Amino acid sequence: MAETRTEALHRNAEGLDIQAPEAILVSLVDAQIEAAKAVRNAIPAIARAAEIIADRLNRGGKLAYAAAGSSGLMALADALELPGTFGIRRDRIAILIAGGDEAFKTLAGGPEDDTEEAATAVANAGIGAGDCLIALSASGTTPYAVRAVEEAARRGAATIGIANNRDTALLRQADTAILLETPPEVIAGSTRMGAGTAQKIALNMLSTLTAVHLGHVHDGYMVNLMADNIKLRDRAARIVAAVSGRSTDDAARLLEKSGGAVKTAILLAAGADSADAAQKILEEAGQKLRPALSALAHDPGKDHARTKK
Repeated sequence: MAETRTEALHRNAEGLDIQAPEAILVSLVDAQIEAAKAVRNAIPAIARAAEIIADRLNRGGKLAYAAAGSSGLMALADALELPGTFGIRRDRIAILIAGGDEAFKTLAGGPEDDTEEAATAVANAGIGAGDCLIALSASGTTPYAVRAVEEAARRGAATIGIANNRDTALLRQADTAILLETPPEVIAGSTRMGAGTAQKIALNMLSTLTAVHLGHVHDGYMVNLMADNIKLRDRAARIVAAVSGRSTDDAARLLEKSGGAVKTAILLAAGADSADAAQKILEEAGQKLRPALSALAHDPGKDHARTKK
């Protein structure tokens, strides 16, 4: 196999093991910063991918993540946070990791070569037409990730590939290719470091922009969050108060009326007659709060509360 950037030796690696601890850490953090900067070049591709994902989710499709090893952990972190942060239903998200549940205990390397497991995982997740699959692989050649893309595409799903080496099988096979051309790792081949950092940043950007397209973000607030603990219930009340101009006590009461739905509570604050009426306005506005508030404000039959937009 030809050497790839993710397997090459970093320019600061020589004599690393005999350097002072502080010098080693400087090299490590500088490499992380350099890797993070590599994501900027992928912005156009990330923007295209977010549009595709949002379209599929908007139409009732599912979003699947497929990866192995460290890339699998990056995928897992992003996928698990989507319901709580943006209110995307858990049954609309599939997480396919080489090795299955056992990977969470051992993260063994062998399963990443198991292409049949990948094909079976895609099939068992019910991925097909109307869905979207994101596959990640630092090398861009991981058999599990490549096969997952091939199988998802065969079944009619849109596919997105994220890799840290250019002109690789994963990027060639995917409908949308996101290249994160990170520099060699300070510890050669340890892609949990720079490559993983870039993948996590790209996934953060991708899922956040998807949520913006879906109407789950308003003025930098997560207005579709799932408030299922004390911290998030408090955050939901502060969001309603900030957007509506009401007190946090009023916001908490409105959240009770809305069943905990932040957007609905904000529309109630803006003068919607009931939670059902607010939900209808949201549906007509494509679940986007800004146009919903605008529609409510322009209804001459309403006595609206003062709402910050």
